[in-house]
Amino acid sequence: MAKGGGEAGNEAGRRLFAGPCDFMCSVVRLADLPPAAGPEVAFAGRSNVGKSSLVNALTGRQTLARTSNTPGRTQALNFFALGTPPATLTLVDLPGYGYARAAKGAVRSWNRLVRDYLRGRPGLRRVLLLVDARHGVRPSDEEIMVLLDEAAVSFQIVLTKIDKISATAARDMLSASESVARRHVACHPEVPATSARKRLGLDPLRASLAALVSV
Repeated sequence: MAKGGGEAGNEAGRRLFAGPCDFMCSVVRLADLPPAAGPEVAFAGRSNVGKSSLVNALTGRQTLARTSNTPGRTQALNFFALGTPPATLTLVDLPGYGYARAAKGAVRSWNRLVRDYLRGRPGLRRVLLLVDARHGVRPSDEEIMVLLDEAAVSFQIVLTKIDKISATAARDMLSASESVARRHVACHPEVPATSARKRLGLDPLRASLAALVSV
Protein backbone atom coordinates (compact mmCIF):
# COMPACT_ATOMS: atom_id res chain seq x y z
CA MET A 1 0.00 0.00 0.00
CA ALA A 2 1.08 3.58 -0.59
CA LYS A 3 2.42 5.17 2.57
CA GLY A 4 1.44 8.69 1.57
CA GLY A 5 2.98 11.28 3.87
CA GLY A 6 1.62 10.31 7.29
CA GLU A 7 -1.13 12.33 8.93
CA ALA A 8 0.38 15.66 7.84
CA GLY A 9 0.54 14.47 4.24
CA ASN A 10 -2.99 13.12 4.40
CA GLU A 11 -4.24 16.45 5.72
CA ALA A 12 -2.47 18.34 2.91
CA GLY A 13 -4.12 15.99 0.43
CA ARG A 14 -7.55 16.45 1.98
CA ARG A 15 -7.19 20.25 1.87
CA LEU A 16 -6.14 20.26 -1.77
CA PHE A 17 -8.85 17.89 -2.97
CA ALA A 18 -11.54 19.57 -0.84
CA GLY A 19 -10.94 22.79 -2.76
CA PRO A 20 -12.62 23.89 -5.98
CA CYS A 21 -12.34 21.52 -8.92
CA ASP A 22 -13.65 22.87 -12.19
CA PHE A 23 -13.84 21.46 -15.69
CA MET A 24 -11.48 23.35 -18.00
CA CYS A 25 -11.76 21.86 -21.47
CA SER A 26 -11.86 18.74 -23.63
CA VAL A 27 -9.15 18.31 -26.24
CA VAL A 28 -9.08 16.00 -29.26
CA ARG A 29 -6.03 17.54 -31.00
CA LEU A 30 -2.60 18.34 -29.60
CA ALA A 31 -2.83 21.78 -31.20
CA ASP A 32 -5.75 22.58 -28.89
CA LEU A 33 -4.01 21.75 -25.62
CA PRO A 34 -4.35 24.54 -23.03
CA PRO A 35 -1.14 26.31 -22.00
CA ALA A 36 0.68 24.40 -19.28
CA ALA A 37 0.02 26.24 -16.01
CA GLY A 38 1.62 24.52 -13.05
CA PRO A 39 1.85 20.80 -12.33
CA GLU A 40 -0.35 18.27 -14.10
CA VAL A 41 -1.27 14.70 -13.18
CA ALA A 42 -2.71 12.43 -15.86
CA PHE A 43 -4.96 9.42 -15.32
CA ALA A 44 -4.16 6.73 -17.89
CA GLY A 45 -5.18 3.11 -18.35
CA ARG A 46 -7.11 0.60 -20.38
CA SER A 47 -10.70 1.31 -21.35
CA ASN A 48 -13.12 0.82 -18.45
CA VAL A 49 -10.37 0.56 -15.82
CA GLY A 50 -12.05 3.27 -13.72
CA LYS A 51 -10.18 6.49 -14.54
CA SER A 52 -13.21 8.79 -14.40
CA SER A 53 -14.54 7.03 -11.29
CA LEU A 54 -11.23 7.59 -9.49
CA VAL A 55 -11.14 11.28 -10.48
CA ASN A 56 -14.66 11.67 -9.05
CA ALA A 57 -13.79 9.77 -5.85
CA LEU A 58 -10.59 11.71 -5.19
CA THR A 59 -12.35 15.06 -5.61
CA GLY A 60 -15.49 14.00 -3.74
CA ARG A 61 -17.69 14.75 -6.74
CA GLN A 62 -20.26 12.45 -8.28
CA THR A 63 -20.26 13.67 -11.86
CA LEU A 64 -17.13 15.79 -12.35
CA ALA A 65 -15.76 13.25 -14.84
CA ARG A 66 -18.24 11.27 -16.91
CA THR A 67 -18.36 7.56 -16.13
CA SER A 68 -19.84 4.71 -18.09
CA ASN A 69 -19.92 0.92 -18.19
CA THR A 70 -19.25 1.19 -21.92
CA PRO A 71 -15.51 0.94 -22.69
CA GLY A 72 -14.20 3.89 -24.67
CA ARG A 73 -16.72 6.45 -23.41
CA THR A 74 -13.98 9.02 -22.70
CA GLN A 75 -12.94 10.16 -26.18
CA ALA A 76 -10.90 13.27 -25.39
CA LEU A 77 -8.31 14.61 -22.97
CA ASN A 78 -10.42 16.20 -20.24
CA PHE A 79 -8.73 18.86 -18.09
CA PHE A 80 -9.83 19.84 -14.56
CA ALA A 81 -8.41 22.66 -12.42
CA LEU A 82 -8.06 21.64 -8.77
CA GLY A 83 -7.44 23.90 -5.77
CA THR A 84 -6.88 27.61 -5.30
CA PRO A 85 -3.64 29.53 -6.00
CA PRO A 86 -0.87 29.02 -5.12
CA ALA A 87 -1.73 25.35 -4.38
CA THR A 88 -3.19 24.19 -7.68
CA LEU A 89 -3.02 20.98 -9.68
CA THR A 90 -4.40 20.15 -13.11
CA LEU A 91 -5.99 16.70 -13.42
CA VAL A 92 -6.17 15.16 -16.90
CA ASP A 93 -8.55 12.28 -17.62
CA LEU A 94 -7.19 10.49 -20.69
CA PRO A 95 -9.04 8.28 -23.19
CA GLY A 96 -8.60 4.62 -22.40
CA TYR A 97 -6.41 2.45 -24.58
CA GLY A 98 -7.24 -1.08 -25.60
CA TYR A 99 -10.81 -2.23 -26.28
CA ALA A 100 -13.42 0.39 -27.07
CA ARG A 101 -16.77 0.35 -28.82
CA ALA A 102 -15.80 2.79 -31.52
CA ALA A 103 -14.55 2.80 -35.08
CA LYS A 104 -10.98 1.54 -35.43
CA GLY A 105 -9.89 4.85 -36.94
CA ALA A 106 -11.20 6.74 -33.91
CA VAL A 107 -9.45 4.36 -31.50
CA ARG A 108 -6.14 4.80 -33.36
CA SER A 109 -6.61 8.56 -33.16
CA TRP A 110 -7.18 8.47 -29.37
CA ASN A 111 -4.19 6.22 -28.84
CA ARG A 112 -1.96 8.53 -30.88
CA LEU A 113 -3.26 11.57 -28.99
CA VAL A 114 -2.60 9.94 -25.61
CA ARG A 115 0.90 8.82 -26.55
CA ASP A 116 1.86 12.21 -27.99
CA TYR A 117 0.54 13.97 -24.89
CA LEU A 118 2.44 11.64 -22.55
CA ARG A 119 5.70 12.05 -24.46
CA GLY A 120 5.96 15.80 -24.47
CA ARG A 121 3.65 17.70 -22.13
CA PRO A 122 5.46 20.40 -20.11
CA GLY A 123 4.45 20.36 -16.47
CA LEU A 124 3.36 16.72 -16.44
CA ARG A 125 4.60 15.69 -13.00
CA ARG A 126 3.16 12.19 -12.84
CA VAL A 127 1.06 9.72 -14.78
CA LEU A 128 -1.20 7.52 -12.71
CA LEU A 129 -1.34 4.26 -14.66
CA LEU A 130 -4.52 2.58 -13.51
CA VAL A 131 -4.66 -1.22 -13.51
CA ASP A 132 -7.78 -3.27 -12.76
CA ALA A 133 -6.92 -5.40 -9.71
CA ARG A 134 -8.96 -8.27 -11.12
CA HIS A 135 -6.74 -8.58 -14.19
CA GLY A 136 -3.33 -7.11 -13.37
CA VAL A 137 -0.85 -5.52 -15.75
CA ARG A 138 -1.59 -6.29 -19.41
CA PRO A 139 0.72 -6.06 -22.45
CA SER A 140 -0.87 -2.73 -23.44
CA ASP A 141 -0.02 -1.37 -19.97
CA GLU A 142 3.57 -2.51 -20.39
CA GLU A 143 3.77 -0.68 -23.73
CA ILE A 144 2.79 2.58 -22.04
CA MET A 145 5.30 1.95 -19.25
CA VAL A 146 8.10 1.52 -21.78
CA LEU A 147 7.01 4.74 -23.52
CA LEU A 148 7.09 6.62 -20.19
CA ASP A 149 10.49 5.14 -19.30
CA GLU A 150 11.89 6.30 -22.64
CA ALA A 151 10.37 9.77 -22.23
CA ALA A 152 11.59 10.00 -18.60
CA VAL A 153 8.07 10.76 -17.39
CA SER A 154 7.39 9.75 -13.79
CA PHE A 155 4.49 7.33 -13.43
CA GLN A 156 2.82 5.28 -10.74
CA ILE A 157 0.81 2.07 -10.99
CA VAL A 158 -2.53 2.41 -9.19
CA LEU A 159 -4.69 -0.66 -8.64
CA THR A 160 -8.42 -0.02 -9.05
CA LYS A 161 -11.50 -2.01 -8.04
CA ILE A 162 -9.58 -3.65 -5.19
CA ASP A 163 -12.92 -4.35 -3.47
CA LYS A 164 -13.80 -6.78 -6.25
CA ILE A 165 -11.24 -9.40 -5.16
CA SER A 166 -10.45 -11.27 -1.93
CA ALA A 167 -7.90 -10.04 0.60
CA THR A 168 -5.53 -12.85 -0.38
CA ALA A 169 -5.85 -12.06 -4.08
CA ALA A 170 -5.32 -8.38 -3.30
CA ARG A 171 -2.05 -9.10 -1.50
CA ASP A 172 -0.84 -11.24 -4.38
CA MET A 173 -1.82 -8.60 -6.94
CA LEU A 174 -0.10 -5.87 -4.94
CA SER A 175 3.09 -7.92 -4.74
CA ALA A 176 3.01 -8.67 -8.48
CA SER A 177 2.39 -5.00 -9.32
CA GLU A 178 5.26 -3.84 -7.10
CA SER A 179 7.49 -6.34 -8.92
CA VAL A 180 6.47 -4.79 -12.25
CA ALA A 181 7.15 -1.30 -10.87
CA ARG A 182 10.71 -2.27 -9.94
CA ARG A 183 11.43 -3.18 -13.57
CA HIS A 184 10.72 0.35 -14.83
CA VAL A 185 13.12 3.21 -14.15
CA ALA A 186 10.46 5.94 -14.31
CA CYS A 187 7.98 4.13 -12.07
CA HIS A 188 7.20 5.28 -8.55
CA PRO A 189 7.86 2.36 -6.18
CA GLU A 190 4.62 2.57 -4.17
CA VAL A 191 1.47 0.99 -5.59
CA PRO A 192 -1.79 2.30 -4.10
CA ALA A 193 -4.68 -0.16 -3.98
CA THR A 194 -7.94 1.74 -4.42
CA SER A 195 -11.66 1.38 -4.76
CA ALA A 196 -13.66 4.37 -5.97
CA ARG A 197 -16.89 2.64 -4.95
CA LYS A 198 -15.75 1.80 -1.40
CA ARG A 199 -13.52 4.90 -1.04
CA LEU A 200 -10.49 2.74 -0.25
CA GLY A 201 -6.88 3.93 -0.53
CA LEU A 202 -7.79 7.50 -1.42
CA ASP A 203 -6.12 9.46 1.40
CA PRO A 204 -2.56 8.21 0.72
CA LEU A 205 -3.02 8.86 -3.00
CA ARG A 206 -4.31 12.39 -2.35
CA ALA A 207 -1.29 13.00 -0.08
CA SER A 208 1.11 11.75 -2.74
CA LEU A 209 -0.41 14.05 -5.36
CA ALA A 210 -0.55 17.06 -3.03
CA ALA A 211 3.20 16.66 -2.48
CA LEU A 212 3.73 17.30 -6.20
CA VAL A 213 2.25 20.78 -5.93
CA SER A 214 5.17 22.08 -3.90
CA VAL A 215 7.90 20.25 -5.85
